[in-house]
Amino acid sequence: MAQENTLNPNPNPVSDDRVVLDIKGLTKFFGGLRAVHNFDVTIEKSELVGLIGPNGAGKTTIFNMITGLYSVSAGDIRYNGQSLVGMEPHAITQLGIARTFQNIRLFPNLTVLDNVRIAYHPHAGYNMMESILRTGRFSSKEKELTEQALDFLAVFNLEDRYNEIAGSLPYGEQRRLEIARALAVEPKLLLLDEPAAGMNPGEIVALMDLIHFIRDKFKLTIFLIEHQMRVVMGICEWITVMDFGEIIARGTPREIQNDSKVIEAYLGKGAVVGARAEVA
Repeated sequence: MAQENTLNPNPNPVSDDRVVLDIKGLTKFFGGLRAVHNFDVTIEKSELVGLIGPNGAGKTTIFNMITGLYSVSAGDIRYNGQSLVGMEPHAITQLGIARTFQNIRLFPNLTVLDNVRIAYHPHAGYNMMESILRTGRFSSKEKELTEQALDFLAVFNLEDRYNEIAGSLPYGEQRRLEIARALAVEPKLLLLDEPAAGMNPGEIVALMDLIHFIRDKFKLTIFLIEHQMRVVMGICEWITVMDFGEIIARGTPREIQNDSKVIEAYLGKGAVVGARAEVA
């Protein structure tokens, strides 16, 4: 029989010195509309955690509040113990948080190399005057950035595409480039917003392998929004489920897969009995 999820706020034991992201009571109003209510999650170092729910459940709103694109109506967001509430997006990025978007946001008319070089520029090490005067320090640092970007593209098997226009790449490679650009800012927490959207089955398998690879290689903590259940169930260690702005379940992939509230949110009340019979 399916197991009811008890909505334990922390299904895994939490050690304070390992907590990367700690969200409590997060709420967002747009005028009189409550988009998110009392959202909580705690994510530890190196965990890969999923956030799922039907369209309009409030998932991307959560990411937008974490990254400072939306203000917080109530609650707190702490990254490595520091509150992010009220911080500007660029300051949050500088702390070590990067994200991708539901719709790919590359610079489509720039080359693959320049898309990654742009992300490296906060670490350029030269000032505006040196840039204007094209000093030796400027030239040296630019060469160094280019070499770093090319090395980085090789990690994502995009080194042969470095001089191509980003918007001309196949969809799956554009997704890889977007993730590469996000990682070029050297984050410790990576937020992925529906990375498998629009991908074919072969690209999805490659994406799942890539996410595991970058988590291990770059020692990342990953928070993932995804509609492709194959991805979520295949790579996430813990999953939180939202519906109408509220958490309805949380647990391991198996617990979520068999949770009647989750089945009802996705398929309707009539699907619950059939689903119970199927997993019995």
